[in-house]
Amino acid sequence: MSPTRRRSSARSSSGNRRKSAARRDFWDGGVAPGDDEDVPRIRALDDPFAMIRSLGPPPLPGRETIAERYFALAIDKAARRAVALAAASGLIDFSEPEDS
Repeated sequence: MSPTRRRSSARSSSGNRRKSAARRDFWDGGVAPGDDEDVPRIRALDDPFAMIRSLGPPPLPGRETIAERYFALAIDKAARRAVALAAASGLIDFSEPEDS
């Protein structure tokens, strides 16, 4: 076996190093402390599965009904968790919807 080669220290000069991007805190969401922007409020959906249902039955021959049922349960669970997270963050709009 041949011995492994080591890089010479001349190659790893500062000219070859990548410049690091300016670091930003992930959790601040790009909003600086003290910004008093209004954060849009969200409203829980009455039927979170409506958009998926509009696509038609799943293309699973002989299993469309059960697949649609499982999809509905998974989407409902995800929607409930999203509403819970929004409520914990104070982002839920509890006002009555306006009829247009």
